[in-house]
Amino acid sequence: MLKGKELILATKPYAKEIRWKSWFYTISALLCLIASLLGTYFVPVLYGKIICSISAAIFLTRFFMIFHDYQHHSILQKSPLANIIFTIYGFYMLTPSSIWKRSHDFHHNNNAKLFSANIGSFPIMTKQKFMEATENEKRIYLAIRHPFNMIFAYFTMFIYGMCIQSFISSPRRHWDSLATLILHVGIAVTIIIYAGPLTWFLAFFLPFFISHMIGAYLFYAQHTFPGVSFKSNEEWTYAEAALESSSFLKMNPVLSWITANIGYHHIHHLNSRIPFYRLPEAMKNISELQQAKITTFKFSDIVSCLRLKLWDSEQNRMIALSELDHSN
Repeated sequence: MLKGKELILATKPYAKEIRWKSWFYTISALLCLIASLLGTYFVPVLYGKIICSISAAIFLTRFFMIFHDYQHHSILQKSPLANIIFTIYGFYMLTPSSIWKRSHDFHHNNNAKLFSANIGSFPIMTKQKFMEATENEKRIYLAIRHPFNMIFAYFTMFIYGMCIQSFISSPRRHWDSLATLILHVGIAVTIIIYAGPLTWFLAFFLPFFISHMIGAYLFYAQHTFPGVSFKSNEEWTYAEAALESSSFLKMNPVLSWITANIGYHHIHHLNSRIPFYRLPEAMKNISELQQAKITTFKFSDIVSCLRLKLWDSEQNRMIALSELDHSN
């Protein structure tokens, strides 16, 4: 049975893009996004505008996953055109490259470590640390992991976290976070002035709100699910963290297409250079990748993921707050 470096090496044949596919998926998603946004302006009936707005949210989500692959250097490297497209998209999506790349790379290199900085990840407290924390520390921790933080991720995780907080923490390093925020507000004000509040809501606010909410929950459920494992820094290994601490978020074909196979997250963490369209192929051909920890979009599974708040080192599992109260 392949483990560790041997398993990572077994995935290398799939870490080669098919260039025409990368361009096809990128350009098709971009054109569909642009068409959807234009529809919110020019479709004459309201229900048609609403359909176009929801469609725009879908393609913002899909294109974000493709952007995510580009940032991992798995597709379209050394292409000036791709660099322009994805740089502009990063500004548009409130994910300026300086903070997104730094925080996401840190997340990949420290996924499921109990005692590392919570950069690019939802914070994780052990039961003992939570019990020793101040009331204010507990409130902040639970607020970050609260479902409302994911529902309103457009404001909390992207406008504040990606733009405001990153610029305040390091203005020189993250100047593009401030530029992104100014551009974002400028576009919103311009749409309201020249096209009206309804067009702003459908063409701008609603697509961002929906896509950021979806992205936030996806990220949460991929690393907080029944059966997830966390390790001390000394016990942690990269390959084990990928397989034990990243879920296979099983979806129907439509949702898999919308999210560009991001549900194959355990494979993505094992080798982030595998293009999204080759992740199913890798799982099909490498038996060790088929032993994944699974969650779904079923309501019961969503509730099960959201209930989990703390790592219990004695039981080696995540627990709900109700279990903490019971243990006391």
